[in-house]
Amino acid sequence: MADLHGMRISTMAHAVRRTLGLGMVGLMGLAGQHALAQEVPATPVTAAEADAAVVKPVPRVEITGSAIRRIESETALPVQVISRADIEKVGVTTASEILARLSSNVGGLTDGASINVGGDQRGFNSANLRGIGTSSTLVLLNGRRMANFASPGDDTGVDLNNIPASAIQRVEVLLDGASALYGTDAIGGVINFITRKDFKGIELSTYGNKTQEGGAGKRTATITAGFGDLDKNGFNIFTVADIQATSALSTSQRKFIGDLRVPERLPHLLSGFTSPANIRLTGAQRDYLNEQGFTINGKPITKTTINPSVPNCSPPANLYLPNGTGGSEACTYDYMGDTELFPKSNKLNSLTRGVFQITPSTQLYAEVALSRSRTSYVGSSARVRAYVDYSVIPALAGYNMLSPEASADDDVPGEVELRVRLNEAGRRTSELTSESQRYVVGLTGSANGWDYDVGLNHSVNTIKDRDTHGYVLYNEVRQGIIDGLINPFGPSSAAGVALLDSIQVNDEVRRAKGTMDSIDFKVSRSVGTLAGGDAGLAIGGEWRRERNTFTPSELLMSDNINDDFAPEGGGATANSRKVKAIFGELLLPFSKQWEAQVSARYDHYQVVGGAASPKVGLTYTPTKTMLFRASAGRGFRAPSMNELYRPTVYSATATLPDPVYCATVNNDYAECAFNWDTRRYSNANLKPEKSKQASIGMVIQPSRNASMTLDYWRIKRTDLISEIGDDIILNNPAKYGNLVIRDEDNEIDYIELRKENRGAQIASGLDLVLDYSGVKTFAGRFGGRLSGTYVLDSKIQNAKGDPFVSNLGRFVTDGVVQRWRHTISVDWDNGPLSATLSNTFSSGYHDQNSAINTDDGSVVAPNKVTSYSLWDLTSAWQINKNFKLRAGIQNMFDRSPPFSNQAYYFLSGYDPTYTDPRGRRFFASANYAFK
Repeated sequence: MADLHGMRISTMAHAVRRTLGLGMVGLMGLAGQHALAQEVPATPVTAAEADAAVVKPVPRVEITGSAIRRIESETALPVQVISRADIEKVGVTTASEILARLSSNVGGLTDGASINVGGDQRGFNSANLRGIGTSSTLVLLNGRRMANFASPGDDTGVDLNNIPASAIQRVEVLLDGASALYGTDAIGGVINFITRKDFKGIELSTYGNKTQEGGAGKRTATITAGFGDLDKNGFNIFTVADIQATSALSTSQRKFIGDLRVPERLPHLLSGFTSPANIRLTGAQRDYLNEQGFTINGKPITKTTINPSVPNCSPPANLYLPNGTGGSEACTYDYMGDTELFPKSNKLNSLTRGVFQITPSTQLYAEVALSRSRTSYVGSSARVRAYVDYSVIPALAGYNMLSPEASADDDVPGEVELRVRLNEAGRRTSELTSESQRYVVGLTGSANGWDYDVGLNHSVNTIKDRDTHGYVLYNEVRQGIIDGLINPFGPSSAAGVALLDSIQVNDEVRRAKGTMDSIDFKVSRSVGTLAGGDAGLAIGGEWRRERNTFTPSELLMSDNINDDFAPEGGGATANSRKVKAIFGELLLPFSKQWEAQVSARYDHYQVVGGAASPKVGLTYTPTKTMLFRASAGRGFRAPSMNELYRPTVYSATATLPDPVYCATVNNDYAECAFNWDTRRYSNANLKPEKSKQASIGMVIQPSRNASMTLDYWRIKRTDLISEIGDDIILNNPAKYGNLVIRDEDNEIDYIELRKENRGAQIASGLDLVLDYSGVKTFAGRFGGRLSGTYVLDSKIQNAKGDPFVSNLGRFVTDGVVQRWRHTISVDWDNGPLSATLSNTFSSGYHDQNSAINTDDGSVVAPNKVTSYSLWDLTSAWQINKNFKLRAGIQNMFDRSPPFSNQAYYFLSGYDPTYTDPRGRRFFASANYAFK
């Protein structure tokens, strides 16, 4: 077996070195994965050439998490690597789908989670290492930053839709805080998407995916072309272009939606806006109608929300659910039968890269990455709250609602409120377009013993949010109801339908743009020889300017779009800041067994101030087959410009009880629980978050075929930038009562949610990777891999002095961290044929269990969400050296999302953050290369 500090002299020794490489190769459990350290040679070569070079000295390589190129491949930082072959085997085509299979990625934003009506960050797909927040995971493309998703919101990060997935050569995931090298946002870890560096010839690929029940089908086509040989011609230019189209998936297309029994289990999470419309009365009006003998369903009315059509209610969309939002005397609308689970989308990505050999030791390179992701979000039809004279309502027209008995408490005598579901206007549809441009020009090479790399980076993300259908002008639709043109209780006249068509909104209501310009450099060299080999030094720096603009349309700000009302504190914004940083790193091989890595970085943010981030790592290799590693460091996260400057956002809580009011009504939640108004404030005086992280682990390779990595990690964040949860505020009136603004009757007017540096967060766990490969039998070669994360602790402190609240195995406020997540794969190959069986698994947890039914004051029945396990089977046929076919079944056993009573996300009945509603699906792909 090859010495861990010797050169690779055989193909097997090369594989062993890569397994133990850097003391960090956490082998990914994706289907068909093999160990692979990042290889960025000083003189670029293809992967095949590198593998074939079994008798040549190994080129120096640069690893995510270090700025020093080296021949040796051991560092103290755990890195997991996903190769291009691994991605192709499991049949995924986007960066978001790749990371969904990463056991350390918990609670990232996806298309499913962002489906809601009026969300401020729809279309944002993000990563969330360790479950400590999207804003604490740094995403890089070829080792450099990209502009963050531009729309203002609570989450900050790179939109994974802007990653050119077709150009990815591999993904390196640094599972350790890396602020000492990369600066802010790297507390949870770093995900580095690395693209192909050179290519010659033409390669064509196609992919198709079809679901068994219909909907959410996908088609992709990719072309890769390149020419020029660096050694022979002194240049290489290649380009990759990819187009993807995914169809929508509606709730009506999935049997499991009915199996969730949402109307039965969660009726109070449905809607009270119905067709025919529900009627909201005052108490005096209700009492008057009772005196006049008015009945609903043959009984006197006891509620203030009624519907004359009870108990029919025009099913299947409008239901009679006595325990539902509409109550026992009105109707309830089941929007889960009339919305989308998965949006229609079109993605265009391209990457062009050119490398020019200026001198034997100097290369000029340039990259242009362009992307456009256009996603259509379709919700249920519009809700209209209209105040009309009772005489336009057929069921009430025969009564004298102007009498003193009926109107004594009315601001407008005889006026009633209608809660209308406007089906004739169509379903509300928004089109979200996320566009990205990234231009990089750099110079790399060696001079006087120094390796250097300097680059200019211009990156832009533009978000366009357009209301395209189903949104109507509010004043006009309300007047149409008052005038009798639009019928809230049945089909409208031709004139009413024509009116609805004429007031449809097709407007780009929000536009946001984020721009990042930077120049960075790094130099490294050997600075002497220690007992274990060459000591290395790296020095680098970065200057960066970030700019964000947000522009709402005039129509939006007029506050006349039904269901897309202008926030009272909203308006156009434009902010910018400058960042300066310098860092250094030392590699110290004290002996053949001991090596240290010491690094530090200082960043200075305009307005916010400075932050220092030191880190130290250590590896110990007692034998050729065993390595131990440890690291400790400090990190930081600078407040985003949204957190510093975003205008006040007006929103509402989930249904929560007001303990002050509840005390006056014997804790009857039917009286004292409500969706309270909130005002969310930014804070220009925020300081950076601080973190401390540490890891300790081992790599063991007892034989040529088997290896194991086990790492313990712990992260603690302090000065946490957060708002105190609205539920926490209401549960602690003695401590946070000043944040609850009350009116003259001591009822809640609104709740203040203010971003402050408050509290702390702690997360810890174990990463385990087992790999067994290359077992030859008469039936072919077999291998198996497991990559899993076992979380030991995950908890947050809302404010200094408060107790920590754990979300480990329990849905709290906005999500859950599962105790155990893994990916397992079993590989087989025999000549041109190969196959992979893989499984992804998430353990069960205690549900949110807090949703309140305001009709009767009951709380949802406690629930434990079951575990979630998906199996995939794929196969491939290498027809010849140029042509390859692949086919597979994803979610082979058609596992549906388990039932959840969570009330945080728009979709009810399950948790859309980690489950997949598409069900069983089949894919096939073909790849042909002309070389």
